[in-house]
Amino acid sequence: MQNYYVVIPAAGQGKRMNAGKNKQFLLIDETPLLIHTLRVFEEDLLCKGIILVVNKDEEESIKSLIKEYSVKNVNHIAIGGEERQQSVYRGLQKIEGNPIVLIHDGARPFIQLEDVHQVVKTTDMKGAAVIAVPVKDTVKLVDDSEIVQTVDRSALWAVQTPQGFHLEELKNAHKKAMHEGFMGTDDASLMEFLNRPVAIVEGNYENLKITTPEDLLFAEAIIKKRREEAN
Repeated sequence: MQNYYVVIPAAGQGKRMNAGKNKQFLLIDETPLLIHTLRVFEEDLLCKGIILVVNKDEEESIKSLIKEYSVKNVNHIAIGGEERQQSVYRGLQKIEGNPIVLIHDGARPFIQLEDVHQVVKTTDMKGAAVIAVPVKDTVKLVDDSEIVQTVDRSALWAVQTPQGFHLEELKNAHKKAMHEGFMGTDDASLMEFLNRPVAIVEGNYENLKITTPEDLLFAEAIIKKRREEAN
């Protein structure tokens, strides 16, 4: 299995959470959200380093958090840009060579190592890979508050992170996107912009992104479920 680096963007303010602060500091099971995420990669021997991208005004608070919870594998802290895409690119600048690099949301604390490793393996084989789950709900195409058509969900996947790439190719995708003014919704969309194929790795519905207050309830339920399964 290949080693890898992981860039974790955590500079967003999470306005939909309505918490009055960066959601990365919110407590889940008495531990900050960001620490839950960092520990996944901290415990993985294949992870050669974590590059954390943060808001400039929160840099010292993040450093204090890392020290308090004894997270050792954060190699670099980069300052984020105005958009997530810019933040990821700044994180990529901290890595040398052409290793496999994963991009993972700081607000996805429940990714499991076996899924991380499958993304790394598939990236090594195929060049780029994202973890995703099949869409379960019926999906409607809507225009001006009216249904236009029902979309065939058999071909629809909800894409998550981590997303895996070879560093140089991802950097080139970011450079081309910046040059041409393209703003993607994730890093896979930048590869699509280069007409590069991206493989799908089927993941787990528990790998949710903590975005709204309701998600905190789901998060506590996941932790309770995993604790019961471990006993």
